[in-house]
Amino acid sequence: MLIRRWQGATFAGAGMAVLALLAALGERAGVHAASPTGPMLLVVSKAENRLAIVDPASLSILAWVPTGDTPHEVAASPDGHRAFVTNYGTLDSPGHSISIIDLTARKEIQRVELGDLTRPHGVAVSGGKVYFTAEGARAVARLDPATGKVDWSVRTGQVGTHMLVVTHNGKKVYTTNIGSNSVSDIDTSAGTATQIPVGREPEGLDLSPDGRELWVGQNGDGQISIIDTTTDQVKGSIAAGRVPIRVKFTPDGSQVLVSDMAAGELALRSAASHQETRRIPVGAAPVGLLISPDGKRAYVAATGANQVVVVALLQLSVAGRLAVGSQPDGMAWVAAGPPP
Repeated sequence: MLIRRWQGATFAGAGMAVLALLAALGERAGVHAASPTGPMLLVVSKAENRLAIVDPASLSILAWVPTGDTPHEVAASPDGHRAFVTNYGTLDSPGHSISIIDLTARKEIQRVELGDLTRPHGVAVSGGKVYFTAEGARAVARLDPATGKVDWSVRTGQVGTHMLVVTHNGKKVYTTNIGSNSVSDIDTSAGTATQIPVGREPEGLDLSPDGRELWVGQNGDGQISIIDTTTDQVKGSIAAGRVPIRVKFTPDGSQVLVSDMAAGELALRSAASHQETRRIPVGAAPVGLLISPDGKRAYVAATGANQVVVVALLQLSVAGRLAVGSQPDGMAWVAAGPPP
């Protein structure tokens, strides 16, 4: 099945048993009951149907929270009180819900049923609302957390509507369509979608901090397309390795980080010159990618190694590893822990 070509893979081998044991030991020894007073890192475990709440300073797991079936991505509210997890489901059983997690109580407080908006995946919080993709419906939709209801949706009409970003002013949503080799530009006011043709199997994408460029990684041809957001035209393309499945700008906009899934590496690239400056081995099948707000650390979910790998961006080296359940993927940053 095209849409699950990469992320739905099953990782096997003797080393997996060792990593599973490490994860179990980490859960028993590293889970703390006290509420964090500082930042939190959220990580979904696809194969274990749960969300890890992590102290990024000590790399200890503060809590595990059960979610729906096969969660893939997570976003957090700016106030640090809620997390929203998309429950994508399996090849045979499409997911159809979003888990709302109370980060103070550390539990799922609502599982929003989405009806025909099946296979929810990419997710982002903007203007107090939760935007998400629905692959099964070929759509982007919006959840109002206050009511627990979907209050807006737009059909892309494209195959594999997967990841998304929302512009800073909330006026546009960009989403990648893996099976249609396109990016949809969605006007949130008009409720219309315009298609931008790109290369093969686009998936990861990110906006530059100034909002002028959208970088799109393409799994099928190893390229990154750069879209001028003023014209919504592709203005250039970069050879970016084997499978550039995730793309993230650093907060200052100077660099772009790329998870090369097939190579098992994190690639660093100059946003200005487009030149690759470094590659850092991180482990099997790196997918999920997150950068701390201060730009000092990158967190890479090595899905095939059952680890989150911490990369110190100033030293350009691996600073730590955390066993965080089977098949970690989507991550989110909570700037400050909610009050106890």
